[in-house]
Order: sequence, then C-alpha cells, then structure tokens
Amino acid sequence: MTYLGQPEVYKVLEELSIPFDYYEHPPTPTIEEAASYWKDKTATYCKNLFFRNHKGNRHYLVILECRCTLNIHELEKKLKQGKLSFSSEQRMLKYLGLSPGSVSPFGLIHDREHHVHVFFDCHLQQAQKISFHPNDNRVSLVLPASDFWRYMDWTGNRYEFVSLYRDE
Repeated sequence: MTYLGQPEVYKVLEELSIPFDYYEHPPTPTIEEAASYWKDKTATYCKNLFFRNHKGNRHYLVILECRCTLNIHELEKKLKQGKLSFSSEQRMLKYLGLSPGSVSPFGLIHDREHHVHVFFDCHLQQAQKISFHPNDNRVSLVLPASDFWRYMDWTGNRYEFVSLYRDE
C-alpha cells in the first residue's frame, strides 16, 4: 500500500513494529475541520502546538486532547522562560521538517539534535488509542497509546507529562 505523508514516518513505525490504522481525508489544517472525519473512530485525538521561548533559543511541542484549551500562562510559569509564542514557519521547518497545519510528534524524526522538548497533557496517559497525522494533514493514524510512548522513547527527545489545559 502507498501511504500519504512522509515515508520516514512509516519506515520508523515499521522498524518499531508499531501497528496503526490509516485514514485518508481532505486536508485538515485545523482541529475543527478534522473532527468531522473522526466521528466514527475510537481514539484520543490530539492538538499539537509548536512554541518558542522569548529568546528564540528553546522550542517546545505541546500536545493535548483536541477539545481542550491550553493554559499557556501556567505553562509559561512552569518553564520560567518568559512569554511563549508560536514558532515561525522557518523554525517549524528547521526543527520538525514541517509546515504550518502539519505539526505532529512524528516531526521529531527530523530533530536529530533533540532540540525540541515535548509536553504532553497528563490526561493523555489514560488514552488507550491515540491519533496523530503522519506529518501530512490529509491522513490520520490511530495507534495503541503504549506503542506511541515507545515511539517517543525512540525519538530521544525529552518529554514530560504536565497539567496543560483549562476547562472551557
């Protein structure tokens, strides 16, 4: 089968023996647009945000359940890095090999220097199945969460679980 997205993602998943369900759909650069394609699938769908600190020397991938709103002020307090802002397209390309609308933890395969630190909302630890796109917003992959954490360990990037969201 030929898969849409970056071939490197599928190669890594195969090397790690990580099974996944594959779903193609029209391009979905926002969570709101993607949600209509998930309605019949059972998984925890995630929002992926890429930030930099005020000096621009540290970068963070922040991942939380798609319906939650990030409490950015709490995250800034925890990091003690000053104000966070969304990273530019150039930084996204440099550190994750991605363009806006395609941010995914699978972009970490391009971060060979392990520059990006990842924060997961602690509630994601409860997920049985988790979904991300493979660096291409025309596809959603659903995989066992335990296998996804193995992928994260494989990347070599530091990551941690923290309370990230506020209820709306």
